[in-house]
Parts: sequence; structure tokens; C-alpha cells
Amino acid sequence: MASAFLPPVPGQSLSETIIPDVKTTLNLFGMHLRKVSGDWDYPQHVHPQYEFNYVLEGEQLLVVNGQSYLQCAGDLVLLRPGDAHSSRSGNGGPFTYFCIHFDINDKLLISLLSRLNHVLFTSESSIAHRLGPILARLVEISASDSGAVTMSQRMRLQSAVFELFAQLWDVFSIDADISSPGTYEKIELAHQIRSRLQGLVYQQFKLDMPDDSHYGVDDIASELGISASHCYRVFRQVFGISPRAFLSEQMLHEAKVLLDDHSLSVSQVSGLLGYRDIAHFSRQFKRWSGQSPREYREGLE
Repeated sequence: MASAFLPPVPGQSLSETIIPDVKTTLNLFGMHLRKVSGDWDYPQHVHPQYEFNYVLEGEQLLVVNGQSYLQCAGDLVLLRPGDAHSSRSGNGGPFTYFCIHFDINDKLLISLLSRLNHVLFTSESSIAHRLGPILARLVEISASDSGAVTMSQRMRLQSAVFELFAQLWDVFSIDADISSPGTYEKIELAHQIRSRLQGLVYQQFKLDMPDDSHYGVDDIASELGISASHCYRVFRQVFGISPRAFLSEQMLHEAKVLLDDHSLSVSQVSGLLGYRDIAHFSRQFKRWSGQSPREYREGLE
């Protein structure tokens, strides 16, 4: 089959730069610009996408995974998939905010976002200064909506969001150390490891094993044809934590989701997570969170 990209006749090309193919899918969800009253209250919830939340006027109090953040005008919040969060006025007065949920299939960017320890970027931060004009552009495009979103409006929205990603990458990729040679191969391998670790959680992974075990990490490395040390090294380089720590975070999240459902007893939660007895579950949960399952539940009331 003939190529759609024909090379120039020899001798006619004086210089040439080959640009790698770009294949990235971006999905934008639930984008809105909203002004609310001082008694507005959005209950705790989670969603499977990332979220940018930007305050234009007033103050918003966000509670993310049990930690409170006072978000003032010009402050930006980045939420990750699965972050439990709620929102209300920070000072009892009205406030205006812009919100956008997104997912993207670029593994390099996902790896960067997943290892950022930041939730709140204040208006004085360098990243807020760099992203502020782009967020203002997004707000302007969104505010111009008179009903149905036009094709040109959709393209401008996506263009501005990609520029947000570019600025985030410029600021954080050097510190994240994920721009070295072999990056794509390393990213792909790390994502395979993460996918298998998540599979252990979703299959009600049994933690009834010695405390010095790796909870299946050695088995995952063997299945992928790599050493356990290489598995740990690559995963930490890409995601900033060890595979074992990542697995613990996932298990803690699943445990909290189940404990949030008060129709389930702690014993039932323990069984759903694959523990043989409630005592083992309670010890493990306290090791992860610093409190027992019952203490965590009491804090929700």
C-alpha cells in the first residue's frame, strides 16, 4: 500500500525536521461557570475524572479527602480521580467559581498529574500566575455560550485546556524527572504495573499474608519479565511512590468508600475487602490512616 506521505525527490530537500505523530484524546465534562449564594453547600462526592476548580470572586471552602482548603479569588485547585470532596462558602458570602472535569489518554501527562502533591495553588504561586490568563480565556469562552456550543467554541475550549497542560508540564516535568531518554517505554511499563496493582484491589485482594510481603508486586514483575527492583524503580520514577505505597493508597480509598456507607458494619467492610477477621483489617487501616475504622466513622458524623 502506497504511503500517504511521499518523501521529496532526492536533492530537493535542503533540511528537514521530522515531528513525531501526536495522538491524544481529550474529553471535557461538566464545565460550568457558577455564582452561588453564601448558604450554598455541595455535599461530598467523587468522580472518575480530574478537575480544575478556579475561584473568580469570594471564597470557597473545599474539603478534599478530609483536608480543608480555603480557596480565595485567583486560587486554583486540582483534584484527582477518586478524591472525595465537598464545597461551601468560605466566609458566608456569595462566590463565583469556574469548574472543568477532564480525562486525557496521554500517559506522560497522567503520570505527571498523578505524582503532584499539590491540591491548592494560591493566586501568589507561579503556576497560578502562568495559568491565570488561560483560565480567564476559558471563562470568557464559556461565558459567551448562548445555548448550544458551536464547533468553533468547542475547538477554542480544547485549545485553551491543552495550553493549561503545556504550562503545567513546563513547571513540573523537570522536578518530576520524567523527561529522560526512554521515557515512553518507561511510562508504558509503569502504567502496566499500575493497572495490575489496581486489578488486585478490584478483585478484593487478600491481605492475609506476612507484613514483610510485597502484596503481589514480585509476581507482577515476574509476569512482566522484569526484576522486582526494576519494577520498583520504574514505578517510583513515573508516579513518585513505590508500588506497595500505591497499593496501600488504593486499598485505603476502597476501605473509606465502604466505611462511608453506614448500612455496612465494620465487619462486613472487612469481609468485602478480603480480610479473614476484623482485627487484621482494623490494624491495617490504622497503619494506613492513623485511626481505627470506628474512629474514622465517628469523624464522619
